Amino acid sequence: MIFRCFFLICVFLMPVERAFALDEARPLAPEIATGLQVNRVVSGTEIMAVTAHSDATKAAYDVLKRGGTAADAGIAAQMVLGLVEPQSSGIGGGGFALYYDANKRQLITLDGRETAPSTAGAHLFMGDDGKPMKFYDAAIGGRSVGTPSLLRMLEKLHKWQGHVEWSELFYPAIKLAEQGFEVSPRLHKMLVKEKGRFHADTIAKLYFYPDTVRPLAVGDIKRNPDYAITLRNIAKNGAGVFYNGALAKQIVKKAQEARPSRGLLSIEDMQSYKAVERRAVCGKYRGYKICSMGQPSSGGLSVLMTLGVLENFDLPNWGP
Repeated sequence: MIFRCFFLICVFLMPVERAFALDEARPLAPEIATGLQVNRVVSGTEIMAVTAHSDATKAAYDVLKRGGTAADAGIAAQMVLGLVEPQSSGIGGGGFALYYDANKRQLITLDGRETAPSTAGAHLFMGDDGKPMKFYDAAIGGRSVGTPSLLRMLEKLHKWQGHVEWSELFYPAIKLAEQGFEVSPRLHKMLVKEKGRFHADTIAKLYFYPDTVRPLAVGDIKRNPDYAITLRNIAKNGAGVFYNGALAKQIVKKAQEARPSRGLLSIEDMQSYKAVERRAVCGKYRGYKICSMGQPSSGGLSVLMTLGVLENFDLPNWGP
């Protein structure tokens, strides 16, 4: 089995438009559970793309089929994911990238995580009473918004490993944003669960609840012309337009004026952000060398620690 390269991007974000806090008696988690969907097993001999949404997978696969690299495919997929799964992904957040070039036997890891505003201090998430704020009081609103960093990371990855023109990688997402995408069961279920968090942001509420009451239904065709305009601008002029000028000012204004808490994000934070190359963390598991993203991500270390424990058990004889 020959694979040209391997690409993994994990996106974590706190969008500026994210809804606002409700006190809930449920465990803290990045996203609520919406059930398990079992798909058929597939295999590939030359190229393969795997994402959390079929539209993004198709965008990535089409790029690979045209001779693009995994970096090209990842960028195309990510722009689509920002549209079809706004609860998880988007250019308003950040991410990490692992890229393995099989020809050069070279592993590249990029830290594109959001950074805190330069004026953030030790008391950012302390309440007026001097005690730590409740999680959702701290997390929701402008206070927790960091510098959007995903595009700078993808731009750096593309300069290193991209073959397809930067602008062409945005077309699948632009087309879907203009013509519409089909609302997934997961997005619908999350909107049903999280309805109460949208009371403080009219624009976000009207996007997800067109009549202000009922969420987008499964199978609804949803368009996002504003996202298409933004992507056309970035496709034509590069990631720099996101961090300078009118668009950056709008992002900063939104964060600073957000309710129920105002943020500290500044134009200077936007303009100074840089994605950083990091060392991968690697370990051994049953004869294999496993490498993943190092700090500030905790995912790679957690996986290696878990595998280290599992290696002490005879898993094959245990069965599923």
